[in-house]
Amino acid sequence: MAAQPRPPAASGPAGQSVLPALLSKPYPVVMGVLNVTPDSFSDGGQFAAPERALARARRMIAEGADIIDIGAESTRPYGSEPVSAEDELKRLQPVLSDVVALGIPVSIDSMKSAVVAWALDQGAAIVNDVWGLQRDSGMAGLVAERGAPVIIMHNRERADPAVDIMQDIAAFFARSLDIAAKAGISSDNIVLDPGIGFGKTPEQSMTALARLGELQSLGLPMLVGASRKRFISTVTPSEPHQRLGGSIAAHLLAAQNGARIIRAHDVAETVQALRVATAIREQG
Repeated sequence: MAAQPRPPAASGPAGQSVLPALLSKPYPVVMGVLNVTPDSFSDGGQFAAPERALARARRMIAEGADIIDIGAESTRPYGSEPVSAEDELKRLQPVLSDVVALGIPVSIDSMKSAVVAWALDQGAAIVNDVWGLQRDSGMAGLVAERGAPVIIMHNRERADPAVDIMQDIAAFFARSLDIAAKAGISSDNIVLDPGIGFGKTPEQSMTALARLGELQSLGLPMLVGASRKRFISTVTPSEPHQRLGGSIAAHLLAAQNGARIIRAHDVAETVQALRVATAIREQG
């Protein structure tokens, strides 16, 4: 039986979004990845069982995660199978409300408005849409109605080496922001994500990281999730679980170039790296 809905957690007692409090921290916010899927590229199947998923969430919070990002459909760009909203909900129902009860903001990683609506009813606070409001026509209206912060991620159906990836990202964000404005989503509730590894060659992913600062002209906070991504293995051959060093390097450069939220699998190591880098810069 599904858990009974809880009051939406997207707004606090004063009706304020959770986003300003998160972004007010002196160091980049860390979003811990919790995949309750059988086929995610890095940890598929490890946390599909509810008790293991909850234990994983507790551990990430103890390690310093500021947000838990929970997803029930693999959105890896290579070889993932589409999942119905019904199957997504079946995976989320045994665990989401218990993760919310742990007391830190939870984001729902889904491109389906029906799944997002249910998750917000259970207390999820943030919407993480890997298709940037452009895949499900009901998503923008739902986000606006609920007043939830939304992460708008750049995506493409397939990688094209001939594309100027920074122009493509800028054009995609322009379309998404137009959709958001027409739906009534406040710009104060929008975070942009360049979508490292999504519809990009490894070189394009590295270009997006190297030129991340160009996106600051949009005036919105940025999230980067380079954790364990395939581009790292093109520099030093490695499997996903062997890419901690590359992930840390990418995330430190992303933070230096303006990223305010870092999405990571390896929370303790990422928190330590970001906080030490911040402390060193403060001595300068």
